[in-house]
Amino acid sequence: MNTSTLTTAGTATKTARNLNGPVINGLDLAALSVNRAQIAADSNNAQVRFAVATDWVSGTQSRSRVTGYDLAGQRIHRDFTILSDEPGELLGGNTAPNPQELLLAALNACMGVGYVAGAALRGINLRHLRIESEAALDLRGFFGEPGIPAGAPEINLRIEIAGDADTAAFREIHAQVMKTSPNWFHLTQPVRIAAVLHVKGGG
Repeated sequence: MNTSTLTTAGTATKTARNLNGPVINGLDLAALSVNRAQIAADSNNAQVRFAVATDWVSGTQSRSRVTGYDLAGQRIHRDFTILSDEPGELLGGNTAPNPQELLLAALNACMGVGYVAGAALRGINLRHLRIESEAALDLRGFFGEPGIPAGAPEINLRIEIAGDADTAAFREIHAQVMKTSPNWFHLTQPVRIAAVLHVKGGG
């Protein structure tokens, strides 16, 4: 179960990035509106594919690389490295966030984009946005103990938001984010995951 509470307090050829329009919450509102219209007009413009490659480094450490993504049939180059490790108490080197923390961060960040864009499209300037998430799990599940889930049974979120709008407007944005955030969807809806094993040098 996922619960949430609201507290008021690379350039692609088929999308616009900066049209020197009015900027709200750090977003070019004209470019945002053009992108929205282009995506609505042609479903091909809406197609996007992301990919990450992760290599084991040592112990519980891993290094993930982002080298690009596909937008509207065009490859867009990017170059980012994401490190992951476990805390020392969990036999890690404590050199980076662990996978569960990265998962929560990805959920928070994705939802954050929704609040920022939703407010901008309504002409609402934000003064503050903070998303806190937490998940508790039983490590016995990791070690395969029968009847113990490997993951967290729920994720709890707290969203703090403030700006030049009333509570009703922020609740509308909040409801829209719950409907349209991709990572909210990924974690709350059944998503098919296909895993294919390739054994290097295997018989």
